[in-house]
Amino acid sequence: MAKDIYIGEVSCNEELQIDYFLMKVTLPPSFTEPLPGQFVMIRIAGLQDPFLSRPISIYSFSRSKSKCAIELLYRVVGKGTQILAGLIKGSQVEISGPLGGSYAIDPLKKNIVFIAGGIGIAPLSWLAQYLCKKDGLTGDAMTFYLGAQTAEAVVGLDRIQKLCYNITLCTDDGSLGAKGLVTGIFKKDIKRYSPSDTIIYACGPKVMLQSLSTVLSGKYACQVSLEERMACGLGACVGCAVAVKDEKGGKIYKRVCADGPVFELKDVIWE
Repeated sequence: MAKDIYIGEVSCNEELQIDYFLMKVTLPPSFTEPLPGQFVMIRIAGLQDPFLSRPISIYSFSRSKSKCAIELLYRVVGKGTQILAGLIKGSQVEISGPLGGSYAIDPLKKNIVFIAGGIGIAPLSWLAQYLCKKDGLTGDAMTFYLGAQTAEAVVGLDRIQKLCYNITLCTDDGSLGAKGLVTGIFKKDIKRYSPSDTIIYACGPKVMLQSLSTVLSGKYACQVSLEERMACGLGACVGCAVAVKDEKGGKIYKRVCADGPVFELKDVIWE
């Protein structure tokens, strides 16, 4: 299914840490308001190399009468994102979106836990903002676990600190916060959270989510945003397919871009 392409203007493209950038793009007021967990496909307007757009999670969204704006938090990992990192204020980009599904909100769950690894903080931060604004939640209702490899890879913490009172920060090398993997730190705290009253939202590297699946053992409601390379963002190329359980427990493949990127963690089959 085709999606409208919007021409946006870069109003900010700031390097927060080495290879970690925050881009703000101004868009026409006709851009549909996104939901937490959705993403956009972005490319430089008129540039033919590289041809493919890049998928980036939406970090925040705002709207005024004459325009709207999205923020994109991204890491330079290849040629496409390296080109994006070189954009200056006033540059034009092509934006397709919002794409994909969103996190489902369960008003019956009293404890909301976020578990983010590295750049996975982006969609979870937007979800926390959304819950505070739309559902009127306060910072004491949400707990945030943020992990990164080193202190230099920690981004977005300042925004989370304005939204959540309970934050646990850890790095693999102990250079900031506790030393250890975020899933290991959470495992030590898991008894604090009743499965019946808790919903967990997570985003991060595949190895982190696979570890979280082992820690939770299917006992907790947990939704995860999967990170996969995408070529089209619309499900046409089937290049981002992942294995999940069907209703009978068998294995089927679903497209991260069109059927996700948010899935129930208990349904994901790790291959």
